[in-house]
Amino acid sequence: MSASARLAELGITLPDVPAPVAAYVPSVRVGDVVYTSGQLPFVAGQLAGAGKVGAELDTETAAGLARIAALNAVAAAASVAGGVDAIEQVVKLVVFVASDPSFTAQPAVANGASLLVGEIFGEAGRHARSAVGVAVLPLDSPVEVELIVRVRG
Repeated sequence: MSASARLAELGITLPDVPAPVAAYVPSVRVGDVVYTSGQLPFVAGQLAGAGKVGAELDTETAAGLARIAALNAVAAAASVAGGVDAIEQVVKLVVFVASDPSFTAQPAVANGASLLVGEIFGEAGRHARSAVGVAVLPLDSPVEVELIVRVRG
C-alpha cells in the first residue's frame, strides 16, 4: 500500500509545510536523500504545546506532540521529494525533548514520532533513531523532530 493510501486510511492529511522560524529552509534534497530541518509541533501555524516534559507536560502529551512534529517533518520531506509516495525509506529520525532535569523517558516521547512514520510507511518506516533530552527548544516547544529519508530516483 502506498504512503498516500495509508494516510487516507488513517484519516490524516499532510499539513502545509510550516514556515521556518529563522534563516533556513524546511528541507534539502541531496541526490536521493532528503534532510529535514527540525520541525516543531505546529498545527495551523500555532505551536500545539509548550513547556518542559516532566514538569509542565507528561510523557503521553509530549509523545502526541512528537507525532505532530513528525507529521510536519514528513510534509517537509515530501515537499522536495516529489510527494509522499516518492519517499522510499525512512532512514533516521532524531527527536529532541525539552526535559525537566529529572526526566529520563525521552525514548517514550520519541515513540510518538516513530510510531507515526511506521503507520505511514510500513516496513519502509523502520528507522534508526536518537532521542535526546535538551534544556530548551525554540519557542519553548517540548519537542523537535528531524527526519532523513531516501527517495526514488
